[in-house]
Amino acid sequence: MTGVARTPFSYRSDPSVPPFDDSRPLFIFDGICVLCSGGVAWIMRHDRHARIAFTDAQGPLGAAIYRHYELDFDDTYLFLVDGQPYTLIEGYFEVARVLGGVWRLSEVFRLVPRPLRDAFYRLVARNRYRWFGTAGHCALLTPEQRSRLL
Repeated sequence: MTGVARTPFSYRSDPSVPPFDDSRPLFIFDGICVLCSGGVAWIMRHDRHARIAFTDAQGPLGAAIYRHYELDFDDTYLFLVDGQPYTLIEGYFEVARVLGGVWRLSEVFRLVPRPLRDAFYRLVARNRYRWFGTAGHCALLTPEQRSRLL
C-alpha cells in the first residue's frame, strides 16, 4: 500500500467516505470481474454466520474507501478488518482467519515468500478480465447474496 495512514479506522475521519456499519469486516471487490464476483460468492457460501460484509469497488462506498487508501481496484481487492486494510494475498489470510475452522489451514501458504505470493497475485489481477471475463454488475451473485451487499 501507499504512504496513506494505516491507523485503524482512519477512513472515519475522511469526509468523502460515507458512514457505514464497520462492526464487521468489509470485503470490497471488483463487481464486474467474473473471478472476483465468483470469489465473493464462494466466501459468502462459506461465511454461514454472515460475519463479513461486502460492497463493490464501483459503488459509492467502495470507491470512496479505495480513494482514501489511494488504491486502484484494478490492482487489488480491499479487506477491512477492525478498521485496518488488507490487500493482495495477505487479505485472503485475513478472510481465512475470519471464516475460521479448516480455512485457517491456508496459513501454510505463508511459507511461500511474500514477494512470490504478491507477484502471483498481481499476475492474476492484471490478467483477470482476459482469463476469466467480465459480467454485468455482480451478475454471478444470487439475489440472496446480492442482498448481503452494503
